[in-house]
Amino acid sequence: MQAALAAAMLLCPLASMPSAVAQPKVNIEQGFVDSLTTLPKEELAVSGGFYVPAYSSVAMSQGKLRVDFSVTLSVHNASETQPLVVRRIAYFDTTGKQVESYLKAPVALKPLATVSIFIPTDDVRGGTGANFIVDWAATGEIAEPVVEALMVGGVANAHYAFISQGRPTRTAGKK
Repeated sequence: MQAALAAAMLLCPLASMPSAVAQPKVNIEQGFVDSLTTLPKEELAVSGGFYVPAYSSVAMSQGKLRVDFSVTLSVHNASETQPLVVRRIAYFDTTGKQVESYLKAPVALKPLATVSIFIPTDDVRGGTGANFIVDWAATGEIAEPVVEALMVGGVANAHYAFISQGRPTRTAGKK
């Protein structure tokens, strides 16, 4: 009886814990003001997109243990001379359902500038098959952006960090 009472006392706080909630909406326009420039007035003649696998949770120990990771998505303008227009940053879960959209309107990154999105460890809405879609454009020929997700997490005394590189979803070129 005492063992059951002790177990119930230990588990009660777990029952009252809030479920993972979304990170407060990232405001790229405010959070990365020094990385941004005005949108080009010229026609956006070149466009592309990236699919970026992201792992907010990973199964370990033959599937018996789930380890949760924080995820940082970074979008780098690899051009030294031209702005890069980021049209969309969207986060999807394992089932392909959109979890978040991080841009209300396109933004332009200065040459060699970066913006990023952070998803905390306790936000496991993406699951084991989470991913991002990043759409971009430019006024002319430009170095293809670098888009990556960095996952960081751990269990007990073991800590893990790994990168997932974005994969182009469309051929960069004229519309």
